[in-house]
Amino acid sequence: MGKGGFSAGLRGRLQPPQVYGRIGSLEVRLARKKSEIRRAQRLRYKVFYEEMAATPNALAMLSRRDEDAFDPIFDHLLVLDHGDPNRKGWRRPKVVGTYRVLRQDIADEHDGFYTQGEYDIEPLIQSKPGYSFMELGRSCVLKPYRNRRTVELLWHGIWSYVRQHGVDVMVGCASFPGVDPAQHAMALSFLHHTASPPEEWRVSAHNHLRVDMNMMPQEALNMRAALKAMPPLIKGYLRLGAYIGDGAVIDRQFGTTDVLIILPVEHINSRYFAHFGAPDELSAPVAHDFGPLN
Repeated sequence: MGKGGFSAGLRGRLQPPQVYGRIGSLEVRLARKKSEIRRAQRLRYKVFYEEMAATPNALAMLSRRDEDAFDPIFDHLLVLDHGDPNRKGWRRPKVVGTYRVLRQDIADEHDGFYTQGEYDIEPLIQSKPGYSFMELGRSCVLKPYRNRRTVELLWHGIWSYVRQHGVDVMVGCASFPGVDPAQHAMALSFLHHTASPPEEWRVSAHNHLRVDMNMMPQEALNMRAALKAMPPLIKGYLRLGAYIGDGAVIDRQFGTTDVLIILPVEHINSRYFAHFGAPDELSAPVAHDFGPLN
């Protein structure tokens, strides 16, 4: 499968999907055509490469898009702004937020999950034959839109997709900025001591990539300071009931230190379900926890 090509499976799945939700001028839905995926890739480039510390290859620099060989098999969740003041008449709405999602049945038909390049998740999947897994990744929001409304819509879209497809477990990487894990010793140690899963949900980073997160003894941690130092996205996953995999991984292309999120749907606190039940039921607490995505 070529890096920029689109598989027959994707072409078959790019049918007009339902709109998952709206708040004001913002709408959340799946990408309907390849041009919309390219617009999501341009947003990712703007956030990851221009605003943050990712290092583009020659193709990315020329195209001004963040794309990889996995994009053709992912579904791409979009938040679009139909009220952008710079939009005139026929012009299409602006893509202001995106997440990409990959169901297990699609991953199994191709090369597995993207996350498997960093973490050995196959034993977990094999140990849960009755569970349907889904990968989340490449989350970003255009800077002026990093507010509760946009994050609420993204998560309403994710939750609608999870229910639509009967997903049982969400997995994916979330990141700390920078490639020096020691700079995040307190936060990584906090995750190790407080969010490690029981044995049945345990997943480890590949040995040649694994960075030990147990950098400080639990009694030496300042819990308040550790939470304050936690990226908002990771903090939000924790509040939903996520586990954190064993070991961090340095991603030099993106200039980040990654941790694995493991979120069984059955473990999500029931008080959060209502927040994403319908567009007019969206509420702020979870979105506030997630803060600006990056």
